[in-house]
Amino acid sequence: MNQQIVVRPAEVSEAEVIAHLINRAFVVEKFFLAGDRTSPEKVRELFHKGHFLVAEDSAGLAGCVYVEKRGKRAYLGLLSVDPNRQRSGLGSLLNSAAEEYACSVGCDVMDLRIVNVRKELPTFYGRLGYVEIGREPFPPDDNPKLPCHFIVMSKPLG
Repeated sequence: MNQQIVVRPAEVSEAEVIAHLINRAFVVEKFFLAGDRTSPEKVRELFHKGHFLVAEDSAGLAGCVYVEKRGKRAYLGLLSVDPNRQRSGLGSLLNSAAEEYACSVGCDVMDLRIVNVRKELPTFYGRLGYVEIGREPFPPDDNPKLPCHFIVMSKPLG
C-alpha cells in the first residue's frame, strides 16, 4: 500500500461500484459458483440492513466490507479487495475497521461465514482471531458446482 488508504462509510449511491469491486474480488469462486457474486440491486438491499465500509486512495476504491448489527452480535460479510491489491494488508485493515464499527454500535462478538472450499479463508480469519463455531448448509438455489457448506466463525470484540 504505497498511497494513503482511507476507510470510510459507503453511500448507497456507490452500490454499482461496490458490486463491481465485490464481483472482481470474488472471481476466485468461479471454480464452484457460476455467475456474479452480487449485483447493484443486492448491494442496495444490504444498505437497508447494515453498512458498507470502503477503503480508497487516490487511485480509487480498493476494498469494501459489509457489517450488520444483529443485537449484541455483528455479522461481517463480503470482505472484498481489488485483485490488483490483494495480499497488501487491505483485508486485515478492512476487518479491523469493521470490528471497530461493530464495537462502536454496542456489539460484543463478530460472526462471519466462509465457504469450506475456499481453503485459504480459515487460515486468514484464524490469524485475525476468529474460531470455527459451527457449520451451515450452502443454499442450493445458488447452484454450486461442487458440494460445499459454510463454516461459521466468531470472535469476541473489545
